Amino acid sequence: MKYLVNNCTEACRNMAFDDFALEHLPLDEPVFFLWRNAPAVIIGLNQNAYAEVNLNYLDEKGIMLARRVTGGGAVYHDLENLNYTIVGKSRDLAEDYPDYLYYMVNALRELGAPAELSGRNDIMVEGRKCSGYAKRVWKDRLMVHGTLMFDVDLEDMMQALSVTGSKMSASGIASVRSKVANLRDYLPQFDNIMQFKDALHGILAGDDCEVPLSDADQALIERMADEKFRTWDWIYGKSPEAQFKTSRKFACGTVEVSWSVNHGLLEDVRFGGDFLGNLPADGIAARLQGHRFEKSELLATLSSGSPSVEDCFDSLTAAGLVELLTSAE
Repeated sequence: MKYLVNNCTEACRNMAFDDFALEHLPLDEPVFFLWRNAPAVIIGLNQNAYAEVNLNYLDEKGIMLARRVTGGGAVYHDLENLNYTIVGKSRDLAEDYPDYLYYMVNALRELGAPAELSGRNDIMVEGRKCSGYAKRVWKDRLMVHGTLMFDVDLEDMMQALSVTGSKMSASGIASVRSKVANLRDYLPQFDNIMQFKDALHGILAGDDCEVPLSDADQALIERMADEKFRTWDWIYGKSPEAQFKTSRKFACGTVEVSWSVNHGLLEDVRFGGDFLGNLPADGIAARLQGHRFEKSELLATLSSGSPSVEDCFDSLTAAGLVELLTSAE
């Protein structure tokens, strides 16, 4: 199979690279490429970022958040995870889709891993998930892309994809958690992921050649990343509605709060509890409405203006209230 070369490790640009390959690359036959991301969480097209990802952990660890153009659940990438993309014309989706998947399954088997297709969108080894994949159809073209966990940091993966107990419901697609496996456990002949990548590439490419990309192609990919895949509107603003609630005891009493996040913006904020304050908390709820659900923006909104947080919640600061909202457990 002919191939592209993509050595970039920035998740948002790599989402643009996938989209470019599907929509702009001249295709007469399937083409593949292997690629990696620096630590990142990639959410599916229809997912709510706030309901599916531990955003505080991502901020703490410097893990990037990106959204892809395909459906399915959230996945964690790091440099010990190898991603694959296969794009081509599809004259019969029912036939081409499994064919594309078996390119990868058969290559893994040839390397010595007992890979099997299983479930909705998994490649399994001995009942454990080593790969999740997704697809997109565009006109007469099909793209299949997925992960291959070689030696991924499973603790970071677990923490990044854990969601708070405050989530009530989300109208997007919830991630499905499965027992996972690193392929390194099944492919001891490889000392590192680059050896694995080279071997896999050799099987998939055979005697076929690289499809070169021009400077204009690379510039288009960069523009697609800037104009879409790196933007707040795409990563957060595309999130469908999710509802949350939480409570905490402060010096003023117990503060209960519920709210919705719809397309990244706060809606329907409601306060309850036995807290004391000089003014009704409805004033704070109204001030929060319509703002991005981001700690910095909420803090800037509540740090000045009237009514103040202290007016409505005795001894509670704006920072304390924002912390309640953004680190709800």
